[in-house]
Amino acid sequence: MKTKIIDLSESIFHESPSEPWPAKIRYLDHREGAEEMRQRFNVDPKDLVFSNGLGWSYEFIEAMTHTGTHLDAPWHFHPVSEGKLAKTIDEIPLEWCYSDGVVLDMRHKRNGEFITVEDIQKELNRIQYKIKPLDIVLIMTGSDKRIGTKEYFQQPGLGRESTLWLLNHGVKITGIDAYTFDRPFASMAQDYKEKKDGSYIWPAHFAGIEKEYCHIEKLVNLDKIPKPFGFKVAVFPIKIHKASAGWVRAVAIIEE
Repeated sequence: MKTKIIDLSESIFHESPSEPWPAKIRYLDHREGAEEMRQRFNVDPKDLVFSNGLGWSYEFIEAMTHTGTHLDAPWHFHPVSEGKLAKTIDEIPLEWCYSDGVVLDMRHKRNGEFITVEDIQKELNRIQYKIKPLDIVLIMTGSDKRIGTKEYFQQPGLGRESTLWLLNHGVKITGIDAYTFDRPFASMAQDYKEKKDGSYIWPAHFAGIEKEYCHIEKLVNLDKIPKPFGFKVAVFPIKIHKASAGWVRAVAIIEE
């Protein structure tokens, strides 16, 4: 049996326009590394015979844990989930992070629109699939095609009801190929301004107070998965002590 691995992760870029709080990366090249080796080992760079006088390279990254493709832990949503202390990213059961995947195509939804329970049910009927516990449900909006531009933030998103519908079917991890699992910040702010109703603010995230779950944000390449289900997804997060999120190298694993 042949296995194909599809990369669903976005790179972390220096000062990306697709991040409200962009990462800053300082790259140390091999010539700078040679100078560091001179100081650390008291060696003349010309005596670095194997490397022709060059040294090591490395990077310093200043970035929030929600930069790039990442997994949000329940602690990001609220200090309490299901009446208990919410899990941080280092406490997420690894069994949640490797499971059967299903892609729901929501590319017809427009910027600022809710992805509703009806939308989800209609798509499940179309692909003839029934959600089961521990499925990793991936929402495809097509927003990843605009990464690197300010238009990237134009996306639909889930609401409280649609998120809880998935969680009530036993889902513990969801994901989206957009900046946020909710609708855009601008859409939520506009609705609140017009209606003075706080339920428009972060409803999909705050659903995690009632039902414990994680979600992946800033996925890419969901359109490259050749079938809507019948594949595995791996989304193991970097283990950061007591953090609200962790970067992931999300992949789809297809057995052909």
